[in-house]
Order: sequence, then structure tokens, then C-alpha cells
Amino acid sequence: MENGAVYNETTEPQAKPPHRPFGCTLRHLWGWRLLAKALQAILSLLAVICEEIVEDCIKCGGLYVFEFTSCSAFLLSLLILCLYCTDAYETFGEEKVQKV
Repeated sequence: MENGAVYNETTEPQAKPPHRPFGCTLRHLWGWRLLAKALQAILSLLAVICEEIVEDCIKCGGLYVFEFTSCSAFLLSLLILCLYCTDAYETFGEEKVQKV
């Protein structure tokens, strides 16, 4: 008897992981937290767009601070959404995600 035949009869076929587009999952971020993060990303993007509409200003220091803050909030909220709503959470591990 060949070893291959024994192993083929006793081993179970590997289950395929579920196909998710772009690895998207809502397992780690759901409910009101997902809604809050999505709303934060939308509002911060809206703030960046509104800031870019301003063409002339007399004292632009506050506008530059607002631009930096809104753009940073947009990028960080996208980072959080990408980490928690894709397979990156399992790939990097919970400890590394919490550090970020």
C-alpha cells in the first residue's frame, strides 16, 4: 500500500476561506463605532474640500491650521477604517493595531 493512498483517505480537504471583496469585514468595527468613524471620515473630507474653496484670505494662519487638522483627521480616520474593516487586523495582530 502506498503512503499517498493512506494520507488521501484520512485527511480532510482544506476549507477555502470565504471570499470577501478587498478582504472587507465588519467583525472588528460595527454598530455605532462604524457609523461614527465613517461620519468622521466624511465630515473631515468635507472640511478639506471647504478649505480648498477659499481663494483669498487676509490672515491665513488659522486657515492653515484648519487645513492641517482636517486633512490629518481624514487620513487617520481612513487608516482606522482600513485597519479595522479589512484583513489587516488579523495580519498585523491585535497588539500592533492597538499601538497604532
